[in-house]
Amino acid sequence: MNTPELSNEYVTRAELVEELLDIGTALSSTYDLGALLTLILTKSRELTCSDAGSVYLVDHNDEEIPKLLFKVAQNDSLPQISFQEFAIPLTPKSLAGYVALTGESLNLADAYALPPTVPYQLERSVDRDLDYSTRSVLVLPMQNRQGEMIGVLQLINRKTKADVVVTPENVTEVTQPYSEWEERIVRSLASQAAISIERNHLQESIEHLFEGFVTASVQVIEARDPCTFGHSERVAELTVRLSQEANTVTTGPMRDVKFSVRQIQEVRYAALLHDFGKVGVPEAILVKQKKLYPSQLEVIRHRFALAERTMEMECAQNKFRYLIEHPSHLHRDPENACSHCQELQELDRQLQEKIEQLNTYWKLLLEANEPRILAEEPLARLRELSQQIYRDVDGQLKPLIDPDEITQLLIPKGNLTPEERLSIEYHVTHTYEFLKRIPWTRDLKDVPKIAFGHHEKIDGSGYPRGLKGNEIPIQAQIMTIADIYDALTAGDRPYKRGLPVEAALRILREEAIHNKINADLLELFEHRQVFSVLGHSQQVVTLESA
Repeated sequence: MNTPELSNEYVTRAELVEELLDIGTALSSTYDLGALLTLILTKSRELTCSDAGSVYLVDHNDEEIPKLLFKVAQNDSLPQISFQEFAIPLTPKSLAGYVALTGESLNLADAYALPPTVPYQLERSVDRDLDYSTRSVLVLPMQNRQGEMIGVLQLINRKTKADVVVTPENVTEVTQPYSEWEERIVRSLASQAAISIERNHLQESIEHLFEGFVTASVQVIEARDPCTFGHSERVAELTVRLSQEANTVTTGPMRDVKFSVRQIQEVRYAALLHDFGKVGVPEAILVKQKKLYPSQLEVIRHRFALAERTMEMECAQNKFRYLIEHPSHLHRDPENACSHCQELQELDRQLQEKIEQLNTYWKLLLEANEPRILAEEPLARLRELSQQIYRDVDGQLKPLIDPDEITQLLIPKGNLTPEERLSIEYHVTHTYEFLKRIPWTRDLKDVPKIAFGHHEKIDGSGYPRGLKGNEIPIQAQIMTIADIYDALTAGDRPYKRGLPVEAALRILREEAIHNKINADLLELFEHRQVFSVLGHSQQVVTLESA
């Protein structure tokens, strides 16, 4: 038959097991290292009724001189004391160092009364500085499944009552040694803690690895398109800041837009990688600065030079032929005009006129080659240029400008033909196809979808899928504003100069009026001056200066 004392013991043991299970669940769901260490120490002290304690982590970053990092400390009797992180040498002279090196536990009834034969000693200067007294101490190793040392858990002054305040005067009366049972329980907890800390380190390593991958990917993009150096980072900064500002809105249509810390991280990655698909765009198109490629312009220049030399040669041949046909040509009367000389001068005049016309066409071509909007008059003169011919080295008459070159020069706006623009626009699909192959975690699974939508427009006029309104993820709508703003204000594009903030905002407002971008997000972007994250400030500018 069970006695009341035995029943009570079973209940206590059951409650302890349940509490340990709860602690294990809490440890497995905590991802922040600081919060994790604080939780480990707090729960260990609660289980043992310890007045104080600390957690050390083994630091192997410097393999020649390993250290112990003092990460977290708590003291109920000195709640006003703040503890700073510091490092101590990993040697057997300190209690924590001995445990970390040997893997043994230390259960000391009185830390001030240690045998002279042991290598470790209590650092008494800490007690003197804090006006505190350390008596009972339990120091336990935190090791992973492979037996590798992760850190050390140190508990100080097991109290007789939880609410008592320990002082140097009453320490012997209000504290007691740690029992073997408590040592076993806390050792079990320390093992769980080590696994949780190792998992946290692994998570951090994975995140650092992925950060390195993202950084390398951005460098690849910029290496292929150096004209947009820094664009991805700036878009990411603007996107993250606008997302954070959206979190603070409590009224109006934006009040339900909320992002968790992980979602902010997700949209940051999407913004950093939104242009990665440019690696699939032909480099000549990607870095194209004018309507004609440099190699094309060089060929045309040689063609113009050949046409001029041909004109000169034909003029010389005509003059030679005339002189052959008029061998009696003599200047008998210097006072009177010579008809033969006049004929030769006419041939020179015609040559000069043709060369001047050729130079005029060359200047027209250079002007039309700039990626600006063409007026009707230059367009008409370009069509006239397309009709010009010259005699090639083989004696054949050929067009001075071939049809493909004229097509490029007749681009009414910008510097890309429809086919080239389609190739550029396809970078969004390239990005999506690349990103969806990455085995994203559950928290980051929408990175491909967000990046896929950054060129879509609210009215459905965007690309590549022509999504409308709420079909476009809100994160992609945020990134769209950031992307357009940076494209307008960046001063690193060879084909245009960066616009002032107010001029860029004016263009964005027009886009919002025409239902291209989210007007509510743009209002938040402007009202909260999200662009200040790039060091920009809003100033009123005149139309001429814009």
